[in-house]
Amino acid sequence: MRTKLLSPYWLPVWFFAGAILIGTLLLYLDANHPGGPLTVIDALFTATSAMCVTGLAVVDTGTYFSFMGQNVILILIQFGGLGIMTFTTLIFYLLGKQVSLNDRLAVGQSLLHDPSFSLARFLIRVVIGTLLLETIGAVTLWLLDPIGFSPYSAIFHSISAFCNAGFSLYPDSLSQWRGNVGINIVFMVLITLGGLGFYVLNECASLFKRVMLRREPVRRGAHLLSWHTSIVLKTSLLLVVVGAVVIFVAEGLVNNMPVSLGERVLTSLFQSVTCRTAGFNTVDIGSMTNVSLAFMMVLMLIGGSPGSCAGGIKTTTFRALCGFVASQFRGRDQVQIGRFALSQDALNKVISLVTMTILLVTVGTMVLTSLESTGVSYLMGREKIMVNMFEVISAFGTVGLSTGLTPELNGSEKSMIIVLMFVGRLGPVWLLSALHSWQTGRRYLVPTADLPLG
Repeated sequence: MRTKLLSPYWLPVWFFAGAILIGTLLLYLDANHPGGPLTVIDALFTATSAMCVTGLAVVDTGTYFSFMGQNVILILIQFGGLGIMTFTTLIFYLLGKQVSLNDRLAVGQSLLHDPSFSLARFLIRVVIGTLLLETIGAVTLWLLDPIGFSPYSAIFHSISAFCNAGFSLYPDSLSQWRGNVGINIVFMVLITLGGLGFYVLNECASLFKRVMLRREPVRRGAHLLSWHTSIVLKTSLLLVVVGAVVIFVAEGLVNNMPVSLGERVLTSLFQSVTCRTAGFNTVDIGSMTNVSLAFMMVLMLIGGSPGSCAGGIKTTTFRALCGFVASQFRGRDQVQIGRFALSQDALNKVISLVTMTILLVTVGTMVLTSLESTGVSYLMGREKIMVNMFEVISAFGTVGLSTGLTPELNGSEKSMIIVLMFVGRLGPVWLLSALHSWQTGRRYLVPTADLPLG
């Protein structure tokens, strides 16, 4: 039993839970919230939201928490963004400890999908690269607006943006910079880099280095990037562009956007980028049209890419699902994506992940609606279904966007959102694998048969 509890699949669960518990205890201290009393459930909610880099907040971060409390939230965001497992494994290496083969394989599959990589060199590169990008982002924000972004505020928002957390020290998030092109670009770049995945960033940096130094001539017809990286980049770009177009059209029809065409384009683009698990906003989410909210929920469910700071089912899963649907329409046995076809094992994981995600979102929406409808007529409860679904998907996808429902949640509703954030950050497939590690495999097969479908 002890061996199973300390298996590579369960270690991230315990580390995340432990960090959240410590964060809850620290945030609950009176010195960390001079803005008013903070209940245990609110402290737990905030710690979970920070550690799971979600961004949903029951109180205003900038005014309710002290400088010390904000630092606790910032540390949780940084640890949650990089992944507690990455930090602990790096510490083991720095202390001269030996990491078991199982741990090495688990981290490799989580971050690089390659169990043969050099763990120590990669982890050091991840930490240094992350800190470098966050530093550049903070300096840029401070230089662009030294009044709006003090040095500490610039650091806080840069880390929050790169880790796709969405926590802001301002009550209206980034609405006051809605028309500031420079500030919007900095945030979009940080959010995008944090959501691409460490493997993709590492490969792009290596390619850029080779091209700049011209160490290797580019051969005609050669693939400059790996299959995984090319899928991530193409899918991410497509989702951002399509999302921006849909939001631009949907909000423009009812004049929810600014009058200036340039500002409307910038706002649409920013919201398309940020709802891919970042959580910042430059417009009031609660006033957006149902079409925009519905499409944003789709983007929030997809999220970022594997091995990144983002949540959701990931861009690769979405691309694989699209490939599966396309292959069914074409009558092909293989699911081809680009120059390769998916293995049956990978396809099974895609179907399992999408099915579990739909199930969790559906159940979560029904539970939240039921809890909110207590003592209220069913007609009023029916009107809240879309708002509740938006909140549930935002929590599961670790996005942090809200139509304004979060501060109004009661204790039981907050508890459910906490569970969704935790499951969403670890990933349902990871938790399913952890549960499977407890099971003993069957040594036999049962007869197969066809079942009428459709």
